[in-house]
Amino acid sequence: MPTRVAVSGATGRLGSLVCEVVDADPELDLIARLSSRSDPEEGASADILVDVSHPEASADIVSRALDRGQRVIVGTSGWSADRLDWLTGRVAEAEGAVIVVPNFSLGSVIGTALAQFTAPYFDAVEIIEAHHPQKVDSPSGTAVRTAELIAEARAGRPIDAPFAEQAARGESVAGVSVHSLRLAGVVAKQEVRFGGPGEVLTITHDTHSNDAYRAGIRAALGAVSGVSGLVVGLDRVLGIATPARDVQDDSSDGASA
Repeated sequence: MPTRVAVSGATGRLGSLVCEVVDADPELDLIARLSSRSDPEEGASADILVDVSHPEASADIVSRALDRGQRVIVGTSGWSADRLDWLTGRVAEAEGAVIVVPNFSLGSVIGTALAQFTAPYFDAVEIIEAHHPQKVDSPSGTAVRTAELIAEARAGRPIDAPFAEQAARGESVAGVSVHSLRLAGVVAKQEVRFGGPGEVLTITHDTHSNDAYRAGIRAALGAVSGVSGLVVGLDRVLGIATPARDVQDDSSDGASA
């Protein structure tokens, strides 16, 4: 019998793509396409809930799914370290399974892993992220997670961010200045720029179409049935997480796909 899937935020850009991926998989059955107008109990019989809705609604949607015993994939932006701390306790309370994916793009995930690897070797780092003008939050969830992992990789060593108090210097996330652009003609782009004496290293990822997210969506859907606890990041699903991330999140030993 196919695994039943409900998608919250199904009318959005990413939600529509998730629905396409589910529909194309003979082992999955898309039983509910949920929007902000849907009854909260619609899709309650699903085995898996994929939440790609809105940052303000996401926590309540995930909490209800955990109460039902559903396995959850969260692709909604806005899940900062503080919110993830809350979710860790909520998942443990429900004895549930949740994968939080800041970005379903394989290239983006690898780019963030490279930034985390590089972080201990440069004292100056800034992030520039650009998205389409319909994106409702800034900085992006990917940029926030990248900044948090950079800070974690530096193990408390301060980041060189002169004049960080000035508004034009961007928002400080875990000590990293993050600059957000919202422009027509852009799907998604992130640059992580590391500065050192006499050199700059830039790690750049460009998303040219939503097709970039298909492989990551399939990977998360394939992995969630074998997960226990909270898994943060597609890198855990792909098996490319750094040792530092493993120390931070040790509740998902079955996450690799």
